[in-house]
Amino acid sequence: MTARPNTASIKSAVFVEPMDCELVSKLPEGPQWVYEIKLDGYRAVAVKAGEMLDLFSRRHKSFNNQYSVLVDALMPLPNGTVLDGEIVALDDSGRPQFNLLQNYRAKAKRIRYFVFDLLCVNGRDITKLPLMERRELLRQMEFASPRIHLVDYHESSATDMLAAVKGLGLEGVVAKRRDSRYEPGMRTGAWQKLKVHSSHEFVIGGYFPGPHGFDSIVLGYYRGKDLMYVARTRNGFVPASRRSLFAKLKPLAVPECPFVNLPETHPSRFGRELDTEAMKKAVWLRPDLVAQIEYLEWTAADRLRHSRFVGLRDDKRPSDVVKETTSR
Repeated sequence: MTARPNTASIKSAVFVEPMDCELVSKLPEGPQWVYEIKLDGYRAVAVKAGEMLDLFSRRHKSFNNQYSVLVDALMPLPNGTVLDGEIVALDDSGRPQFNLLQNYRAKAKRIRYFVFDLLCVNGRDITKLPLMERRELLRQMEFASPRIHLVDYHESSATDMLAAVKGLGLEGVVAKRRDSRYEPGMRTGAWQKLKVHSSHEFVIGGYFPGPHGFDSIVLGYYRGKDLMYVARTRNGFVPASRRSLFAKLKPLAVPECPFVNLPETHPSRFGRELDTEAMKKAVWLRPDLVAQIEYLEWTAADRLRHSRFVGLRDDKRPSDVVKETTSR
């Protein structure tokens, strides 16, 4: 991590833990709300302090080496600036694709930083200003690099916004209250998100051996300190991605199963259950890795139907992976 000059004028230009969105099943309506496209990438906070530019993950992990092209693009920012945004990789049609972030060095030309909030300007903390005032200050900033984009907000109806996002095959919609303050690390309901496609992060706690290292991975989430089994998936891999993931799984092998709700004792509707006999073939892992998983349904029995691996999430702590519930 880069050193910071000890200068009073930039004391506010430091990492700010990102504000979170509440997951909902219906978007809020009304003139007090604006809407943004939900981007499919890595949340990232950019901090310009003195001559230094740092790009951090939501976990306060440096992205500087991994996304040096964005660090270079953001370097001209004024001293004392903090931005909140999303690192994405664009496919050939210009849509964000999370799996393209997995091989960022080979696909550096696709990497972009989409900015949607301004938290500090000229060393002054502006998180207590209403969203629309922060957005106006952000709009006045100049981004010289084509890698940096300002996320548009929309004042259309929630119905029209959702229809447009579905038509474009995008991930979802974020609704934000016009008067919302930026509340670091909080999920207050002032920001809400609706996902068009079901996806979530899950901890990898094991695998079953197979071609190119493994046949399927075993997934779960935390309930308190307990790791709960939710699915095993073999979909979403090609030989190269299997080999790459297996190289990261192999050193994590442990003798004991990390899931508290295994073995399964009731028949599964969606494939063979992980009973005592089936578990003998599994290789268990220290639960250090987090995967992004798409799925058709999260069942009432707390299992995933038709799950598919999308990519690893090195911006997420395994302990933060919990069952995300929707509200109305």
